[in-house]
Amino acid sequence: MDAAERLVESTRALLWERGYTGTSPRAIQERAGAGQGSMYHHFRGKPDLAAAAIRRTADELRSRARDQLAAPGPALARIEAYLRRDRDVLLGCPVGRLTQDPDVLADPTLHAPVAETFDWLCAELSAVLAEGITAGELSRALDPDDTAATIVATLQGGYVLARAAGSRDPFDRAVQGALSLLKAATP
Repeated sequence: MDAAERLVESTRALLWERGYTGTSPRAIQERAGAGQGSMYHHFRGKPDLAAAAIRRTADELRSRARDQLAAPGPALARIEAYLRRDRDVLLGCPVGRLTQDPDVLADPTLHAPVAETFDWLCAELSAVLAEGITAGELSRALDPDDTAATIVATLQGGYVLARAAGSRDPFDRAVQGALSLLKAATP
């Protein structure tokens, strides 16, 4: 792995652990085993490096979600696979945690991939829900867009509750609750 790659991967990890504000260029360099000259050779500075790291994290999140949501099978089974996939719940969502960082929200370059990821995820979930409604798996009373937003909000809230409790139990209960509501909406 070259220095640029180590810098991006180190930044990704630090953003997830500490957030943008809590991640210093020195911490990035130390974790990457790269000097200041190397960092500034590959990136214009912390914002440029963070933008690359956030884009990569967002792309990875989308890829993992796509694996479950685009898989063959009934809509509800695909959504359940997405909701129950293995996650490091106590660290929180690597993209969702960035929404709590005022510096990320204030910088359009840093904020854009975060907002785009949540928009994309809502659209993907909405499409799967619409497929389920069309196939007769889910009630026509469900609004796909509203339900998709509820699923995303439940996941993000589940992360927050789990972190607050220091246990993944609140996250698992939130997921189970969302699935129970979806299953109750089957004809």
